[in-house]
Amino acid sequence: MEEIYELQADVCKIFANAKRLEIINILKDGETSANELIERTGLSKANLSQHMAILKTRGVILTRREGVNLYYRIANPKIIQACNLMREVLAEQIQEKGRIFSILTRTPKKSPSRVVKKKEKSS
Repeated sequence: MEEIYELQADVCKIFANAKRLEIINILKDGETSANELIERTGLSKANLSQHMAILKTRGVILTRREGVNLYYRIANPKIIQACNLMREVLAEQIQEKGRIFSILTRTPKKSPSRVVKKKEKSS
C-alpha cells in the first residue's frame, strides 16, 4: 500500500502547476495541436514542450504526429474527472468562505428601539 501512496504523491506533483492544469483543461475538449496549445496558453514552444514531456512521462497525455504537426490528448478520461472534482471542491470552499465573510461583514439591522414603561404600583 505504501507504494501506491508514493505513486499517488508523484502524480499529484504533476498537477501542482497552474499551466499544466490549464493544458489539461484545454485538452478535456479533445485532441489539440501543439500550435493551438501555444496560442491558447501563451507558452513558448520550448516551455510547452517541457510541460508536455512531464505529462507524457507520467501517462497523463498521449501524442500523435501528423506530418510536422504534433497533437496531444488526455490518456484517461478519469484524469479530467479528477481535475473537475477538485475544481468543484475548491469552488464550494470559495463560496463557503464568501458566505462566511458576508455574514461577518454584514451590518446588523437596527431594530426599532422599544420603550418599556414600567407600571407604577399604586399605593
